[in-house]
Amino acid sequence: MPIDAPHDLPTDLDALVASWRRWMQRHDAMSATDLAELESHLYDTVDHFVAAGLTPDEAFLVAVKRLGATDDLSREYAREHSERLWKQLVLTGDGGTDAVDEEDAARPLPFHRRANGLAVALALGAGAGLAVKAVDLATDDPAQVVLNSAVIVLPFLALWFAWRRRPSLGVLATVGAVFLVTGLALNLYPFAVPDTATAGSEVAGITAATEIIAMIGSFVVLWLAVGIAYAGSGWRDERTRMDVVRFSGEWFVYYLLIALGGGALSALTVAVFASIGVDVMQFVGEWVLPLGAAGAVLVAAWLVGAKQRVIENIAPVLTKVFTPLFTLLLLALVVAALVQWNLVDASRDLLIAFDAVLVVVVGLLVYSISARDPLLPPGWFDRLQALMLASALVLDVVVLIAMLGRTGEFGFSANKTASLGLNLILLVNLAWAMRLQVGFLRRRTGFGALERWQTAMLPVYFAWAAILVVVFPPLFGFA
Repeated sequence: MPIDAPHDLPTDLDALVASWRRWMQRHDAMSATDLAELESHLYDTVDHFVAAGLTPDEAFLVAVKRLGATDDLSREYAREHSERLWKQLVLTGDGGTDAVDEEDAARPLPFHRRANGLAVALALGAGAGLAVKAVDLATDDPAQVVLNSAVIVLPFLALWFAWRRRPSLGVLATVGAVFLVTGLALNLYPFAVPDTATAGSEVAGITAATEIIAMIGSFVVLWLAVGIAYAGSGWRDERTRMDVVRFSGEWFVYYLLIALGGGALSALTVAVFASIGVDVMQFVGEWVLPLGAAGAVLVAAWLVGAKQRVIENIAPVLTKVFTPLFTLLLLALVVAALVQWNLVDASRDLLIAFDAVLVVVVGLLVYSISARDPLLPPGWFDRLQALMLASALVLDVVVLIAMLGRTGEFGFSANKTASLGLNLILLVNLAWAMRLQVGFLRRRTGFGALERWQTAMLPVYFAWAAILVVVFPPLFGFA
Protein backbone atom coordinates (compact mmCIF):
# COMPACT_ATOMS: atom_id res chain seq x y z
CA MET A 1 0.00 0.00 0.00
CA PRO A 2 1.31 3.49 -0.83
CA ILE A 3 2.47 5.72 2.02
CA ASP A 4 -0.42 8.12 1.53
CA ALA A 5 -3.05 5.37 1.52
CA PRO A 6 -5.37 5.10 4.50
CA HIS A 7 -4.33 2.18 6.70
CA ASP A 8 -7.85 1.29 7.89
CA LEU A 9 -9.11 0.23 4.45
CA PRO A 10 -9.59 -3.51 3.86
CA THR A 11 -7.17 -5.74 1.96
CA ASP A 12 -9.65 -6.47 -0.87
CA LEU A 13 -9.62 -2.77 -1.73
CA ASP A 14 -5.84 -2.94 -2.03
CA ALA A 15 -6.31 -5.78 -4.51
CA LEU A 16 -8.75 -3.69 -6.56
CA VAL A 17 -6.39 -0.73 -6.63
CA ALA A 18 -3.47 -3.02 -7.51
CA SER A 19 -5.42 -4.36 -10.48
CA TRP A 20 -6.27 -0.81 -11.59
CA ARG A 21 -2.63 0.26 -11.18
CA ARG A 22 -1.34 -2.64 -13.32
CA TRP A 23 -3.79 -1.72 -16.07
CA MET A 24 -2.71 1.91 -16.01
CA GLN A 25 0.98 0.94 -16.15
CA ARG A 26 0.43 -0.82 -19.46
CA HIS A 27 0.09 2.61 -21.04
CA ASP A 28 3.50 4.18 -21.53
CA ALA A 29 1.88 7.60 -21.90
CA MET A 30 1.23 7.49 -18.12
CA SER A 31 4.39 8.40 -16.23
CA ALA A 32 5.24 6.86 -12.85
CA THR A 33 4.87 10.25 -11.13
CA ASP A 34 1.44 10.88 -12.61
CA LEU A 35 0.31 7.38 -11.71
CA ALA A 36 1.48 7.75 -8.10
CA GLU A 37 -0.41 11.03 -7.80
CA LEU A 38 -3.55 9.51 -9.30
CA GLU A 39 -3.33 6.50 -7.00
CA SER A 40 -3.01 8.75 -3.98
CA HIS A 41 -6.00 10.76 -5.18
CA LEU A 42 -7.90 7.51 -5.74
CA TYR A 43 -7.30 6.39 -2.15
CA ASP A 44 -8.31 9.82 -0.82
CA THR A 45 -11.53 9.71 -2.85
CA VAL A 46 -12.30 6.18 -1.68
CA ASP A 47 -11.70 7.21 1.93
CA HIS A 48 -14.10 10.13 1.46
CA PHE A 49 -16.89 7.94 0.09
CA VAL A 50 -16.34 5.27 2.77
CA ALA A 51 -16.74 7.99 5.40
CA ALA A 52 -19.98 9.00 3.62
CA GLY A 53 -21.39 5.50 4.11
CA LEU A 54 -20.44 3.53 0.98
CA THR A 55 -18.79 0.13 1.19
CA PRO A 56 -15.12 0.08 0.13
CA ASP A 57 -15.77 -1.67 -3.18
CA GLU A 58 -18.64 0.70 -4.01
CA ALA A 59 -16.42 3.64 -3.10
CA PHE A 60 -13.70 2.28 -5.39
CA LEU A 61 -16.08 2.12 -8.34
CA VAL A 62 -17.29 5.67 -7.84
CA ALA A 63 -13.72 6.93 -7.35
CA VAL A 64 -12.53 5.34 -10.60
CA LYS A 65 -15.43 6.97 -12.42
CA ARG A 66 -14.53 10.35 -10.88
CA LEU A 67 -10.90 10.31 -12.03
CA GLY A 68 -11.83 12.51 -14.97
CA ALA A 69 -8.65 12.73 -17.02
CA THR A 70 -8.19 8.96 -16.89
CA ASP A 71 -11.79 8.13 -17.65
CA ASP A 72 -10.92 6.66 -21.06
CA LEU A 73 -8.39 4.30 -19.53
CA SER A 74 -10.82 3.41 -16.76
CA ARG A 75 -13.42 2.47 -19.35
CA GLU A 76 -10.90 0.27 -21.11
CA TYR A 77 -9.92 -1.23 -17.76
CA ALA A 78 -13.56 -2.12 -17.13
CA ARG A 79 -13.99 -3.48 -20.62
CA GLU A 80 -10.91 -5.68 -20.20
CA HIS A 81 -12.49 -7.21 -17.07
CA SER A 82 -15.95 -7.51 -18.59
CA GLU A 83 -16.83 -10.62 -16.63
CA ARG A 84 -17.03 -8.54 -13.45
CA LEU A 85 -20.45 -7.17 -12.60
CA TRP A 86 -19.07 -3.85 -11.47
CA LYS A 87 -18.00 -2.90 -15.02
CA GLN A 88 -21.56 -1.66 -15.52
CA LEU A 89 -20.93 1.13 -13.05
CA VAL A 90 -17.75 2.29 -14.77
CA LEU A 91 -19.24 2.13 -18.25
CA THR A 92 -22.83 3.15 -17.72
CA GLY A 93 -23.20 4.33 -14.12
CA ASP A 94 -25.23 1.32 -12.99
CA GLY A 95 -24.45 -0.50 -9.78
CA GLY A 96 -22.86 -3.86 -9.18
CA THR A 97 -19.82 -5.14 -7.36
CA ASP A 98 -17.47 -8.05 -7.51
CA ALA A 99 -14.09 -8.99 -6.13
CA VAL A 100 -10.93 -8.80 -8.17
CA ASP A 101 -9.33 -12.06 -9.28
CA GLU A 102 -6.95 -13.09 -6.50
CA GLU A 103 -4.48 -14.61 -8.94
CA ASP A 104 -4.40 -11.40 -10.98
CA ALA A 105 -4.00 -9.30 -7.83
CA ALA A 106 -1.13 -11.43 -6.55
CA ARG A 107 0.78 -11.48 -9.84
CA PRO A 108 3.99 -9.42 -9.46
CA LEU A 109 4.54 -6.47 -11.73
CA PRO A 110 7.58 -7.22 -13.95
CA PHE A 111 10.18 -4.61 -14.68
CA HIS A 112 9.22 -4.30 -18.35
CA ARG A 113 5.83 -2.87 -17.33
CA ARG A 114 7.61 0.01 -15.64
CA ALA A 115 10.07 0.70 -18.42
CA ASN A 116 9.20 3.11 -21.20
CA GLY A 117 10.40 0.70 -23.86
CA LEU A 118 11.45 3.20 -26.53
CA ALA A 119 15.14 2.30 -26.28
CA VAL A 120 14.33 -1.40 -26.67
CA ALA A 121 12.02 -0.70 -29.61
CA LEU A 122 14.70 1.39 -31.33
CA ALA A 123 17.33 -1.29 -30.71
CA LEU A 124 15.09 -4.02 -32.14
CA GLY A 125 14.13 -1.76 -35.05
CA ALA A 126 17.80 -1.18 -35.82
CA GLY A 127 18.35 -4.93 -35.60
CA ALA A 128 15.54 -5.57 -38.06
CA GLY A 129 16.94 -3.03 -40.52
CA LEU A 130 20.46 -4.42 -40.26
CA ALA A 131 19.13 -7.95 -40.73
CA VAL A 132 17.43 -6.90 -43.97
CA LYS A 133 20.63 -5.30 -45.21
CA ALA A 134 22.73 -8.29 -44.13
CA VAL A 135 20.58 -10.66 -46.18
CA ASP A 136 20.75 -8.27 -49.12
CA LEU A 137 24.55 -8.13 -48.98
CA ALA A 138 24.90 -11.88 -48.41
CA THR A 139 22.66 -12.94 -51.29
CA ASP A 140 23.11 -9.97 -53.63
CA ASP A 141 19.60 -10.79 -54.77
CA PRO A 142 16.79 -8.30 -54.02
CA ALA A 143 14.22 -10.98 -54.86
CA GLN A 144 15.43 -13.08 -51.92
CA VAL A 145 15.07 -10.10 -49.59
CA VAL A 146 11.50 -9.53 -50.76
CA LEU A 147 10.67 -13.23 -50.48
CA ASN A 148 12.00 -13.44 -46.91
CA SER A 149 11.01 -9.97 -45.70
CA ALA A 150 8.41 -11.28 -43.24
CA VAL A 151 10.80 -13.96 -41.95
CA ILE A 152 13.56 -11.36 -41.50
CA VAL A 153 11.64 -8.50 -39.87
CA LEU A 154 8.73 -9.97 -37.92
CA PRO A 155 10.88 -12.03 -35.49
CA PHE A 156 12.07 -8.71 -34.04
CA LEU A 157 8.44 -7.70 -33.48
CA ALA A 158 7.84 -11.05 -31.76
CA LEU A 159 10.87 -10.35 -29.57
CA TRP A 160 9.36 -6.98 -28.67
CA PHE A 161 6.21 -8.65 -27.40
CA ALA A 162 8.25 -11.34 -25.66
CA TRP A 163 9.98 -8.54 -23.72
CA ARG A 164 6.82 -6.51 -23.13
CA ARG A 165 4.35 -9.23 -22.25
CA ARG A 166 6.52 -12.14 -21.08
CA PRO A 167 4.59 -15.05 -22.66
CA SER A 168 5.23 -18.59 -21.50
CA LEU A 169 8.01 -20.74 -22.93
CA GLY A 170 5.39 -22.86 -24.67
CA VAL A 171 4.01 -19.83 -26.51
CA LEU A 172 7.50 -18.71 -27.48
CA ALA A 173 8.34 -22.19 -28.73
CA THR A 174 5.17 -22.25 -30.84
CA VAL A 175 5.93 -18.86 -32.38
CA GLY A 176 9.52 -19.87 -33.04
CA ALA A 177 8.42 -23.10 -34.72
CA VAL A 178 6.07 -21.19 -37.03
CA PHE A 179 8.89 -18.85 -38.07
CA LEU A 180 11.29 -21.77 -38.58
CA VAL A 181 8.93 -23.83 -40.74
CA THR A 182 7.95 -20.79 -42.81
CA GLY A 183 11.58 -19.80 -43.39
CA LEU A 184 12.56 -23.35 -44.39
CA ALA A 185 9.64 -23.63 -46.81
CA LEU A 186 10.43 -20.32 -48.51
CA ASN A 187 14.14 -21.08 -48.90
CA LEU A 188 14.35 -24.85 -49.45
CA TYR A 189 11.51 -25.35 -51.90
CA PRO A 190 12.84 -25.60 -55.50
CA PHE A 191 10.60 -22.95 -57.01
CA ALA A 192 10.63 -23.13 -60.79
CA VAL A 193 11.74 -20.23 -62.96
CA PRO A 194 9.30 -20.02 -65.89
CA ASP A 195 10.33 -19.17 -69.41
CA THR A 196 9.93 -15.54 -70.32
CA ALA A 197 7.36 -16.51 -72.92
CA THR A 198 5.14 -18.21 -70.38
CA ALA A 199 5.94 -16.18 -67.30
CA GLY A 200 3.00 -14.83 -65.40
CA SER A 201 2.92 -11.92 -63.02
CA GLU A 202 6.15 -10.89 -61.34
CA VAL A 203 6.78 -9.42 -57.89
CA ALA A 204 10.20 -7.79 -57.45
CA GLY A 205 11.94 -10.42 -59.54
CA ILE A 206 9.90 -13.37 -58.21
CA THR A 207 8.22 -15.08 -61.17
CA ALA A 208 7.00 -18.48 -59.93
CA ALA A 209 3.30 -18.28 -59.06
CA THR A 210 3.63 -20.64 -56.10
CA GLU A 211 6.56 -18.58 -54.81
CA ILE A 212 4.50 -15.38 -54.91
CA ILE A 213 1.59 -17.13 -53.18
CA ALA A 214 3.93 -18.54 -50.51
CA MET A 215 5.43 -15.10 -49.92
CA ILE A 216 2.00 -13.49 -49.48
CA GLY A 217 0.94 -16.34 -47.20
CA SER A 218 4.10 -15.89 -45.11
CA PHE A 219 3.08 -12.33 -44.21
CA VAL A 220 -0.32 -13.52 -42.99
CA VAL A 221 0.83 -16.56 -41.06
CA LEU A 222 3.78 -14.79 -39.44
CA TRP A 223 1.74 -11.73 -38.49
CA LEU A 224 -0.76 -14.02 -36.78
CA ALA A 225 2.17 -15.81 -35.13
CA VAL A 226 3.27 -12.43 -33.78
CA GLY A 227 -0.31 -12.06 -32.57
CA ILE A 228 0.15 -15.25 -30.55
CA ALA A 229 3.23 -13.68 -28.93
CA TYR A 230 1.13 -10.59 -28.20
CA ALA A 231 -1.73 -12.61 -26.70
CA GLY A 232 0.47 -15.02 -24.75
CA SER A 233 -1.38 -17.74 -22.87
CA GLY A 234 -4.68 -15.91 -23.48
CA TRP A 235 -4.66 -16.46 -27.26
CA ARG A 236 -7.68 -18.79 -26.95
CA ASP A 237 -9.77 -16.00 -25.39
CA GLU A 238 -11.85 -14.00 -27.89
CA ARG A 239 -11.27 -10.73 -26.03
CA THR A 240 -7.51 -11.18 -26.25
CA ARG A 241 -7.77 -11.99 -29.93
CA MET A 242 -9.78 -8.82 -30.42
CA ASP A 243 -6.95 -6.95 -28.70
CA VAL A 244 -4.64 -8.39 -31.37
CA VAL A 245 -7.00 -7.14 -34.07
CA ARG A 246 -7.14 -3.73 -32.43
CA PHE A 247 -3.35 -3.59 -32.23
CA SER A 248 -3.04 -4.58 -35.90
CA GLY A 249 -5.32 -1.80 -37.06
CA GLU A 250 -3.65 0.81 -34.89
CA TRP A 251 -0.19 -0.41 -35.93
CA PHE A 252 -1.15 -0.05 -39.60
CA VAL A 253 -2.26 3.56 -39.04
CA TYR A 254 1.01 4.47 -37.35
CA TYR A 255 3.16 2.60 -39.86
CA LEU A 256 1.45 4.36 -42.73
CA LEU A 257 2.03 7.74 -41.09
CA ILE A 258 5.70 6.91 -40.48
CA ALA A 259 6.08 5.71 -44.08
CA LEU A 260 4.54 8.89 -45.46
CA GLY A 261 6.76 11.05 -43.27
CA GLY A 262 9.86 9.00 -44.04
CA GLY A 263 9.18 9.09 -47.76
CA ALA A 264 8.74 12.87 -47.70
CA LEU A 265 11.92 13.29 -45.65
CA SER A 266 13.91 11.04 -48.03
CA ALA A 267 12.67 12.95 -51.08
CA LEU A 268 13.56 16.26 -49.43
CA THR A 269 17.02 14.96 -48.53
CA VAL A 270 17.70 13.85 -52.11
CA ALA A 271 16.51 17.21 -53.45
CA VAL A 272 18.66 19.22 -51.00
CA PHE A 273 21.83 17.30 -51.81
CA ALA A 274 21.05 17.44 -55.53
CA SER A 275 20.92 21.22 -55.31
CA ILE A 276 24.61 21.25 -54.28
CA GLY A 277 25.61 18.67 -56.88
CA VAL A 278 25.73 15.60 -54.62
CA ASP A 279 23.79 12.51 -55.72
CA VAL A 280 22.58 10.55 -52.67
CA MET A 281 19.78 8.70 -54.46
CA GLN A 282 21.64 5.39 -54.46
CA PHE A 283 22.53 5.66 -50.77
CA VAL A 284 18.95 6.52 -49.82
CA GLY A 285 17.53 3.71 -51.95
CA GLU A 286 19.99 1.02 -50.84
CA TRP A 287 20.40 1.91 -47.16
CA VAL A 288 18.01 4.49 -45.75
CA LEU A 289 14.73 3.14 -47.15
CA PRO A 290 15.30 -0.60 -46.37
CA LEU A 291 16.55 0.12 -42.87
CA GLY A 292 13.83 2.69 -42.24
CA ALA A 293 11.02 0.45 -43.54
CA ALA A 294 12.12 -2.42 -41.29
CA GLY A 295 12.78 -0.24 -38.25
CA ALA A 296 9.42 1.49 -38.56
CA VAL A 297 7.73 -1.85 -37.84
CA LEU A 298 9.04 -1.69 -34.26
CA VAL A 299 8.60 2.04 -33.82
CA ALA A 300 4.95 1.78 -34.88
CA ALA A 301 4.43 -1.06 -32.38
CA TRP A 302 5.90 1.08 -29.61
CA LEU A 303 3.69 4.01 -30.59
CA VAL A 304 0.55 1.86 -30.33
CA GLY A 305 1.31 1.18 -26.68
CA ALA A 306 2.77 4.58 -25.85
CA LYS A 307 -0.10 6.59 -27.32
CA GLN A 308 -2.94 4.15 -26.76
CA ARG A 309 -5.23 6.75 -25.22
CA VAL A 310 -4.97 8.91 -28.33
CA ILE A 311 -5.37 6.20 -30.95
CA GLU A 312 -8.36 4.66 -29.20
CA ASN A 313 -10.11 7.98 -29.66
CA ILE A 314 -9.08 8.10 -33.32
CA ALA A 315 -10.05 4.50 -34.15
CA PRO A 316 -13.84 5.03 -34.08
CA VAL A 317 -13.40 8.13 -36.24
CA LEU A 318 -11.39 6.20 -38.83
CA THR A 319 -13.98 3.47 -39.06
CA LYS A 320 -16.81 5.96 -39.41
CA VAL A 321 -14.97 7.72 -42.24
CA PHE A 322 -13.93 4.68 -44.26
CA THR A 323 -16.97 2.45 -43.77
CA PRO A 324 -19.30 4.72 -45.83
CA LEU A 325 -16.61 5.10 -48.52
CA PHE A 326 -16.04 1.37 -48.85
CA THR A 327 -19.79 0.75 -48.82
CA LEU A 328 -20.15 3.05 -51.83
CA LEU A 329 -17.21 1.31 -53.51
CA LEU A 330 -18.78 -2.11 -52.96
CA LEU A 331 -22.12 -0.97 -54.34
CA ALA A 332 -20.36 0.40 -57.43
CA LEU A 333 -18.45 -2.86 -57.89
CA VAL A 334 -21.64 -4.91 -57.56
CA VAL A 335 -23.32 -2.77 -60.22
CA ALA A 336 -20.27 -3.05 -62.49
CA ALA A 337 -20.15 -6.83 -62.03
CA LEU A 338 -23.85 -7.21 -62.80
CA VAL A 339 -23.55 -5.02 -65.89
CA GLN A 340 -20.63 -6.99 -67.24
CA TRP A 341 -22.01 -10.26 -65.86
CA ASN A 342 -19.73 -12.59 -67.87
CA LEU A 343 -16.85 -12.40 -65.44
CA VAL A 344 -15.45 -15.70 -66.68
CA ASP A 345 -13.90 -13.79 -69.55
CA ALA A 346 -12.92 -10.89 -67.34
CA SER A 347 -9.27 -10.20 -66.75
CA ARG A 348 -7.52 -11.91 -63.88
CA ASP A 349 -6.41 -8.52 -62.58
CA LEU A 350 -10.06 -7.47 -62.19
CA LEU A 351 -10.89 -10.52 -60.09
CA ILE A 352 -7.75 -9.97 -58.00
CA ALA A 353 -8.86 -6.37 -57.43
CA PHE A 354 -12.29 -7.62 -56.30
CA ASP A 355 -10.64 -10.02 -53.85
CA ALA A 356 -8.38 -7.25 -52.53
CA VAL A 357 -11.40 -5.04 -51.87
CA LEU A 358 -13.19 -7.88 -50.07
CA VAL A 359 -10.17 -8.53 -47.84
CA VAL A 360 -9.92 -4.84 -46.96
CA VAL A 361 -13.65 -4.72 -46.20
CA VAL A 362 -13.40 -7.70 -43.83
CA GLY A 363 -10.42 -6.05 -42.14
CA LEU A 364 -12.37 -2.80 -41.81
CA LEU A 365 -15.33 -4.70 -40.38
CA VAL A 366 -13.21 -6.43 -37.74
CA TYR A 367 -11.46 -3.19 -36.83
CA SER A 368 -14.82 -1.43 -36.53
CA ILE A 369 -16.00 -4.13 -34.15
CA SER A 370 -12.83 -3.78 -32.08
CA ALA A 371 -13.31 0.00 -31.81
CA ARG A 372 -17.01 -0.10 -30.88
CA ASP A 373 -18.36 0.27 -27.35
CA PRO A 374 -20.10 -3.09 -26.83
CA LEU A 375 -22.66 -1.60 -24.46
CA LEU A 376 -24.12 0.88 -26.95
CA PRO A 377 -27.45 -0.06 -28.59
CA PRO A 378 -27.68 -0.52 -32.38
CA GLY A 379 -27.50 2.73 -34.34
CA TRP A 380 -27.19 4.12 -37.84
CA PHE A 381 -23.57 3.03 -38.16
CA ASP A 382 -24.52 -0.58 -37.44
CA ARG A 383 -27.15 -0.38 -40.19
CA LEU A 384 -24.52 0.99 -42.56
CA GLN A 385 -22.27 -1.91 -41.68
CA ALA A 386 -25.10 -4.31 -42.48
CA LEU A 387 -25.37 -2.69 -45.94
CA MET A 388 -21.61 -3.01 -46.39
CA LEU A 389 -21.77 -6.67 -45.40
CA ALA A 390 -24.64 -7.35 -47.80
CA SER A 391 -22.78 -5.67 -50.67
CA ALA A 392 -19.59 -7.57 -49.88
CA LEU A 393 -21.52 -10.85 -49.72
CA VAL A 394 -23.07 -10.26 -53.16
CA LEU A 395 -19.70 -9.33 -54.64
CA ASP A 396 -18.06 -12.40 -53.12
CA VAL A 397 -20.74 -14.65 -54.64
CA VAL A 398 -20.19 -13.04 -58.04
CA VAL A 399 -16.42 -13.55 -57.80
CA LEU A 400 -16.91 -17.15 -56.68
CA ILE A 401 -19.12 -17.87 -59.69
CA ALA A 402 -16.51 -16.30 -61.96
CA MET A 403 -13.69 -18.30 -60.35
CA LEU A 404 -15.61 -21.56 -60.64
CA GLY A 405 -16.32 -20.78 -64.28
CA ARG A 406 -12.69 -19.96 -65.04
CA THR A 407 -11.55 -23.10 -63.22
CA GLY A 408 -13.98 -25.24 -65.21
CA GLU A 409 -12.85 -23.69 -68.50
CA PHE A 410 -9.09 -23.41 -67.94
CA GLY A 411 -8.47 -25.98 -65.19
CA PHE A 412 -6.93 -25.66 -61.75
CA SER A 413 -3.85 -23.55 -61.13
CA ALA A 414 -2.12 -22.27 -58.01
CA ASN A 415 -3.51 -18.75 -58.46
CA LYS A 416 -7.10 -19.82 -59.12
CA THR A 417 -7.11 -22.38 -56.31
CA ALA A 418 -5.69 -19.90 -53.79
CA SER A 419 -8.27 -17.30 -54.81
CA LEU A 420 -11.07 -19.86 -54.74
CA GLY A 421 -10.17 -20.98 -51.23
CA LEU A 422 -9.96 -17.41 -50.00
CA ASN A 423 -13.34 -16.56 -51.47
CA LEU A 424 -14.94 -19.59 -49.82
CA ILE A 425 -13.55 -18.53 -46.44
CA LEU A 426 -14.76 -14.97 -47.03
CA LEU A 427 -18.19 -16.30 -48.02
CA VAL A 428 -18.57 -18.18 -44.75
CA ASN A 429 -17.24 -15.22 -42.77
CA LEU A 430 -19.46 -12.64 -44.46
CA ALA A 431 -22.61 -14.78 -44.48
CA TRP A 432 -22.51 -15.58 -40.78
CA ALA A 433 -21.42 -12.04 -39.90
CA MET A 434 -24.42 -10.76 -41.85
CA ARG A 435 -26.73 -13.07 -39.92
CA LEU A 436 -25.29 -11.90 -36.59
CA GLN A 437 -25.42 -8.25 -37.66
CA VAL A 438 -29.11 -8.50 -38.57
CA GLY A 439 -29.78 -10.26 -35.28
CA PHE A 440 -27.99 -7.48 -33.44
CA LEU A 441 -29.99 -4.81 -35.26
CA ARG A 442 -33.20 -6.64 -34.32
CA ARG A 443 -31.91 -6.93 -30.74
CA ARG A 444 -32.00 -10.71 -30.86
CA THR A 445 -28.23 -11.18 -30.76
CA GLY A 446 -25.74 -9.55 -28.43
CA PHE A 447 -22.80 -7.60 -29.77
CA GLY A 448 -20.46 -10.11 -28.14
CA ALA A 449 -21.53 -12.72 -30.71
CA LEU A 450 -20.12 -10.52 -33.48
CA GLU A 451 -16.80 -10.26 -31.67
CA ARG A 452 -16.63 -13.99 -30.96
CA TRP A 453 -17.34 -14.90 -34.59
CA GLN A 454 -14.66 -12.65 -36.05
CA THR A 455 -12.03 -13.76 -33.54
CA ALA A 456 -12.98 -17.38 -34.18
CA MET A 457 -12.17 -16.84 -37.88
CA LEU A 458 -8.57 -15.81 -37.16
CA PRO A 459 -7.30 -19.42 -36.83
CA VAL A 460 -9.02 -20.22 -40.14
CA TYR A 461 -7.06 -17.49 -41.94
CA PHE A 462 -3.92 -18.67 -40.16
CA ALA A 463 -4.48 -22.24 -41.38
CA TRP A 464 -5.18 -21.16 -44.96
CA ALA A 465 -2.07 -18.96 -45.05
CA ALA A 466 0.00 -21.87 -43.71
CA ILE A 467 -1.38 -24.10 -46.48
CA LEU A 468 -0.37 -21.49 -49.07
CA VAL A 469 3.18 -21.47 -47.73
CA VAL A 470 3.76 -25.17 -47.05
CA VAL A 471 1.31 -27.18 -49.19
CA PHE A 472 0.71 -25.18 -52.37
CA PRO A 473 4.30 -25.14 -53.78
CA PRO A 474 4.75 -28.95 -53.88
CA LEU A 475 1.07 -29.46 -54.75
CA PHE A 476 1.47 -27.41 -57.94
CA GLY A 477 4.97 -28.55 -58.77
CA PHE A 478 6.67 -25.34 -57.54
CA ALA A 479 5.50 -23.70 -60.77
